[in-house]
Amino acid sequence: MSGRIRRAVARLTEGNDEVADRALRGELASTGATPVAQCCKGEPVRVAGTLRAVTLRPLAGVPTLEAELYDGTGSIRLIWLGRRRIGGIECGRSLVAFGRLTMHDGRPTLYNAEYELRPAVV
Repeated sequence: MSGRIRRAVARLTEGNDEVADRALRGELASTGATPVAQCCKGEPVRVAGTLRAVTLRPLAGVPTLEAELYDGTGSIRLIWLGRRRIGGIECGRSLVAFGRLTMHDGRPTLYNAEYELRPAVV
């Protein structure tokens, strides 16, 4: 079986999650974003994906809005300090975020990231 046929068969047998992941990875190139899996701690990054979860979680007595951004290669946590809500930041929303990558509790994190809301990918 040729490589072309193998790829076609693989695509036909993919599950919904794999199709969504492929679509998200395709969106990375059009936004100029770096895949989360390739981001380096301490560096300014531009990431793009879909918000999987948005939670209000106080941190040291300060209201904190926390979101999980998934790009098909991995997840990054976005934390906005002093915010209870941000218009447009909701589950299922696509966005591009910019900031300096840090690690918090062993997870890649952007604090007070700048962002651009985008239309849904899937």
